[in-house]
Amino acid sequence: MQLCFWRRLLVSIAVFCFAGAMWANNTPSALAYENPDLLPDTFTPVVDLAKTLPDPQEEKLVQELDQFEKDTGWKLRVLTQYDRTPGRAVIKYWGLDDKSILLVADSRGGNILSFSVGDAVYELLPRTFWIELQTRFGNLYYVRENGEDKAILDALNSVKGCLLDGGCNVVPGLPREQWILTLITSAIGGIICGFAAQPRNDKQVFAWQWALIFSPLWGILFIAFGIAPVITRTSDWVPLVRNISAFLIGVLVAYLSPGFSRPSSSTES
Repeated sequence: MQLCFWRRLLVSIAVFCFAGAMWANNTPSALAYENPDLLPDTFTPVVDLAKTLPDPQEEKLVQELDQFEKDTGWKLRVLTQYDRTPGRAVIKYWGLDDKSILLVADSRGGNILSFSVGDAVYELLPRTFWIELQTRFGNLYYVRENGEDKAILDALNSVKGCLLDGGCNVVPGLPREQWILTLITSAIGGIICGFAAQPRNDKQVFAWQWALIFSPLWGILFIAFGIAPVITRTSDWVPLVRNISAFLIGVLVAYLSPGFSRPSSSTES
């Protein structure tokens, strides 16, 4: 069980690292061809060619997207496909413009989600947001555990929530795998700080000069990779307290480590 978890964690890290390259080379397959015959005669914001969504779920989603467009003016559209695609015909069918967001779900690739986003959307949700959104909800492990329908709905809910809040730089929510990664970087930052602060002579108690010299290294690990991902994605204080505690424990263990190996000064009588 633990082996499976760590494998998932490593895969998530690898996917996140290479997501930028994937995004640059990934063009939604919905825009690669043109086959308007696959589109329904009546207008609907959801075209489920792959039959990913159960009928009641699809009907509810259609109502929610229609109401969201009426309330906010943002067009959210969903296309699921497998071996058939309407291609560029969706542009005319949906009237996609600068305020449109098209989610394409296609299970043939390694990541089932891709997005086509209007220029006006980038003012509120930058490209890094879409990379993280695709990586978090479209990866095979998330889909395997939660299903393709939930991956689609969770991605849409994140988009809607951020648009209602006036924009997001990152995807809200802190997955367990990502939090564990921040916990590890916090602890490593603390260890580096503790080693740097070890006294160099008997007159020193805390080598703050050396700790300051190494601050760019442990500061990046602790603040940029340990704290920032937490406070920007969740208001929950528990993971923040745990990360700070991991940093302090790392400092203490590394700082006191010479004392563990120092030979005892007592002599036998």
